[in-house]
Amino acid sequence: MQKQTKTSSIITLSFIVLSFAGCSKGGDSGSTPTPPTPNPPPVVIVPDAAIAFDVKIDGAVVNYTGNFPVVGTSVTIDAAISSILPTAGVKIVVDVFPKASNQAAVFTREIPLSNQASNSITITGLKPGVHCYAVVKINAISNTGNSATRQFDLTAK
Repeated sequence: MQKQTKTSSIITLSFIVLSFAGCSKGGDSGSTPTPPTPNPPPVVIVPDAAIAFDVKIDGAVVNYTGNFPVVGTSVTIDAAISSILPTAGVKIVVDVFPKASNQAAVFTREIPLSNQASNSITITGLKPGVHCYAVVKINAISNTGNSATRQFDLTAK
């Protein structure tokens, strides 16, 4: 009986040793671990610069408090944007009204999208002797609250 106990003890001990030898250490699979994914850089939103512009005729800024005399019935203006242009562009609206109250516009033009600093617009339909005022408004496409307006008087001769 002693021989049988000794043999079964050796078999049991061998089984236990081989069982532990077959087990791997936790997490050590022999492959290189994957490094953690780095956090993406934060998104930085830079607001557009405030719209700044002047109205120019023949390269000179108009006198916003005076009256510009127009020779003929049309004049070409330049809405010259001096601020950094918004990335999405700007919308430009030009309206010309007679100074007499409650009169309909004699000229209206809209440029729905511009990405240029210099924007040439020809005002037409002026009548000799009729005193008018022009309103030029520029809005950032991405932010309608970012706008600027210029107004000046003009009279066709």
